[in-house]
Amino acid sequence: MKRFKNLNISFQNHIITRNKREQLHGHQAHVLWFTGLSGSGKSTISGNLEQLLFQNQISTYLLDGDNLRYGICKDLNFTDTDRKENIRRVAEIVKLMIDAGLLVITALISPFHNERELVRKIVGKNNFLEIFVDTPLQICENRDPKKLYKKARLGLISNFTGLTSPYEIPKNPDIYINGTEKLQNNIKKIIDELKLRKIIYKKFIF
Repeated sequence: MKRFKNLNISFQNHIITRNKREQLHGHQAHVLWFTGLSGSGKSTISGNLEQLLFQNQISTYLLDGDNLRYGICKDLNFTDTDRKENIRRVAEIVKLMIDAGLLVITALISPFHNERELVRKIVGKNNFLEIFVDTPLQICENRDPKKLYKKARLGLISNFTGLTSPYEIPKNPDIYINGTEKLQNNIKKIIDELKLRKIIYKKFIF
């Protein structure tokens, strides 16, 4: 998709800064970018993680890939070009939310390495945590909560990640999650990492 530079606009700096918002929230702004196959457990883990963060008064927001395609990305298909544009739009939203001082959680398949690197570039590498939910394809297919694998096997869905479209495994994810491990163990692993990186520093109750 070709971009055009508009010479009649300029970026505006505001009085209330990200740093001031972080001080108000009592934690650092960041994005936790969950990636993995459909059925890997991204939505389950991220949803329960957000609930726990909210209960501990962490200002957070969860961006789910399916929900985004109902609105801001509803004009996009699942071609490689549209997938890239989908990720770019989400990254720009995340960038704004980080400026708002939020701990942003995303749950998107985001199958390609270059796409995830694009996100890292847009939001800033110091604001980005890549979380790889590693679940074997067979288990994802057995779970198949949306019956998407079944439809893909029947030829009703094209360019389906893991079957007819590739998934590029993250080379060095910031957090590695075993999708077959107990939910609470995986959530604790993420919380511990957030504490270690001083992204959250309040007293935390599980």
